[in-house]
Order: sequence, then C-alpha cells, then structure tokens
Amino acid sequence: MNNVCADWESEIRSGERFGFGDNWAAFLSLLDEDRIRSAEDSLKGMLEVDRLDGKRFLDAGSGSGLFSLAARRLGAQVVSFDYDPQSVACTAELKRRYFTDHPDWRIEQGSVLDTNFLGGLGAFDVVYSWGVLHHTGAMWLALSNVATLVAQQGQLFIAIYNDQGRTSQTWARVKRAYIGAPGPLKWAVLLPAFLRLWGPTLLRDAAYGRPLRSWQAYGSQENARGMDPWRDLIDWVGGYPFEVAKPEEILNFCLAREFELQRLKTCGGGLGCNEYVFARSHAN
Repeated sequence: MNNVCADWESEIRSGERFGFGDNWAAFLSLLDEDRIRSAEDSLKGMLEVDRLDGKRFLDAGSGSGLFSLAARRLGAQVVSFDYDPQSVACTAELKRRYFTDHPDWRIEQGSVLDTNFLGGLGAFDVVYSWGVLHHTGAMWLALSNVATLVAQQGQLFIAIYNDQGRTSQTWARVKRAYIGAPGPLKWAVLLPAFLRLWGPTLLRDAAYGRPLRSWQAYGSQENARGMDPWRDLIDWVGGYPFEVAKPEEILNFCLAREFELQRLKTCGGGLGCNEYVFARSHAN
C-alpha cells in the first residue's frame, strides 16, 4: 500500500474524512450523454471556449471523473488525480468506457498538499479544481499549490464554498456528526438535512401540482453541472473536512499571486460554491 492510500484510510477510520469515492461510484451508474454534455457546457461557459484542443488540462481532485471526461471530449490533454483511491478508480472507469488506453488522458493518485507529487506534473493551460480545495483540511495551502501549476497565460478554474458565518459553522458540525455516526445512524443526520435543503422546494412543487419537478430536473439545471440531486445531497452532508471563504478573500489571495479575474459566478450569498476563473498574467 502506498503512503497516500495509507493516509487516506487512516483519516477515514478516525472519522476525519468523508469517503467521497463511494458516493461517486454510485453516481457512475446514472451517467449518460445528457449529463456529460452538461459538464462540457459548464466548462465551455466558464472558460469561454468552444474547444480545448491542444490545451493541457489538470483535474485536481477528479472525483467521479466526469469533468476529466468532458475536457478530453473537448480535445484537451488531461491529467487527473485524486486523494481518494475510489475516486481514482471512478475516473479510471470512465477512461475505460470512453477513451481506453488513450495517451492523452493520464490518471494518478495524489494530494494537492503534496508538493513533491505536484512538482512532477508540469504546467497546465487549465487547472480545474471544483469543490475540492475546501475538503483538504488546508484550503489556502491547497489553493496556493494548485496555482503554481498554471502555465503563463493559463487559467485557474476553482469553486469554493461560500462563507455564511454561523450557518457555515453549523453545517461543519453536521458534517462532522455524519461521518462520525455508525452506518444506520447516519440517517439521523441525513434526513433532517434533506428536509432542510429540499423540503420547501418539494412542498412548493406539490402545491403547484408538479410533484418532484425540481428534483427530477436537477441534473439539467445549469448550476447542477450534470450532477444528481441525491448524490449531491450526500456529498454536501458528508463533505468533511470543510472550509469556506468569502469571495473577496479568494480574490485578494489570487490577485496577490499575479492572477486576473476573468469570470465570477456566486451563489448569491447563500449555500453552495462560488465559482472563479482566473488567468495568470505574469511570470512568478
């Protein structure tokens, strides 16, 4: 067993980390062409491109592998990595399904906190890390590390949980309770969270005579990026470690490292991630 796997297993056993890979493995059974196209549209829209031909694309924290797949289908040379070995396996499964043995898609296990590992990857035209850095336990260090991998005139596309103050602190306690609960007791945490997050929407849909409409349409919504509502719910409730940041904190951090903001999509001050696309404008 390599050191990364050993570290991951130790954190899972001690209740310090959520097993994201289990959730992504279940998601793969739902993956279809519509979800893949939604992921492609998300990349094209935020990066303001039609294709990624000739670009080196790094998926830092690849999760299910969906966005690595989307980038490869758009023509990029892709390097994917994740800390969670089950997420690595999910990404490898998508490569097996769609790009078996293709040399322009490389998959590894590694950590955004491991500078030796990152130093061997090279520079990239697009460094993509959506909803990952805030789950490392050292978000600012992780952001600094991935920023160094952006090539001159390259882009950094990240999504970071919005800081809601006390609300974020409450969710951190919920997440810690979820990963610490024995299997069957996880429902005691998950069910109240489901009612809090989805209850008002489902009641509104029912009142308008369209039961489950929002739930069923979730994957096709722009902000859903081809995801699944149930898997996203579990990802949210279990997502620990958990850190947050205000938009101005991310902006100031990246501007100080000679990046320019190209695009910003906020979650309106509420629950969820703010998305940022930065461009490197000067050499370090």
